[in-house]
Amino acid sequence: MTPTNDQDLTRLWEIHQAAEWPVDVGSREGELMTLDTVVSGCVTYFFEERELDPQRVVILEDCLSDLEAVLPELSEEPLDYFQRVKQLGALLLEAGRQP
Repeated sequence: MTPTNDQDLTRLWEIHQAAEWPVDVGSREGELMTLDTVVSGCVTYFFEERELDPQRVVILEDCLSDLEAVLPELSEEPLDYFQRVKQLGALLLEAGRQP
């Protein structure tokens, strides 16, 4: 991961950690809570290990696909929150694919 990408990931993670859970998430709140938890767990793992194992790469790919499907259904506040989750996942995938 380049220093710039690492800084972007760190900054985005700090913003996400400080964010409140959005209101009006709708009927898919359980699924979205799971996606948030899984992506956040992968971020934590990455910061501890400085790498992602192949299993987490696959998990992140699945989470991003699920997020892509649900984002169009969200109103503004939850949309902002979960677009950030998606961005975190994308930055992690980029890091996980680098040698």
